[in-house]
Order: sequence, then C-alpha cells, then structure tokens
Amino acid sequence: MAAKAGANYLSPFIGRIDDSGWDGVQLIEQIANIFAIQGFESEILAASIRSPLHIVQCAEAGADVCTCPLESILGLLKHPLTDIGLAKFLADAKGAK
Repeated sequence: MAAKAGANYLSPFIGRIDDSGWDGVQLIEQIANIFAIQGFESEILAASIRSPLHIVQCAEAGADVCTCPLESILGLLKHPLTDIGLAKFLADAKGAK
C-alpha cells in the first residue's frame, strides 16, 4: 500500500520480524517480487539488521539499502577465515624468499 501511495521507501524491520516468528529476509524477497511485478519504484530499506549475514541476505533478496549497526558493516570487512588465509599466505611468502 505504501508503494501504491507513492512512498519513496518501504522499511521492513527484519530483525523484529524474525523475532515474531516470520522470516524477515523472505519478506524482503516477496516485497521485491511484488514491486517488480507491479512496476513500483519505491525502494526497499531493510532495517533492524542484526548481523553481517543479514546484510548480504537482504541484498540478495532485493533490498536497495539498509540501516544497520557499525558492527555489522565491519563484520563484512573482517572474517576469521580471511584472517587465517592471509596469515598463511604471508607465512608462505616469507618462506619462499
């Protein structure tokens, strides 16, 4: 209804939706599909993001933008497996000299 009324953004609160027993990311996907079918130009602003994975899943589901804590954004930049891989690469490079 918000998109039909001409709203620029629709903002489902993903984390809170998850808390209520529904799948917030699936809702983003459903809204994106409806917008595509109906030709709505409103953008989807995923809110109440709780983790780096939430950011990725919402983007994959069709969210245009999100609001989230800095910790979630930084989590996209730093991952334990990346740190392990980098340490191994640097050790191998040092050993190759």
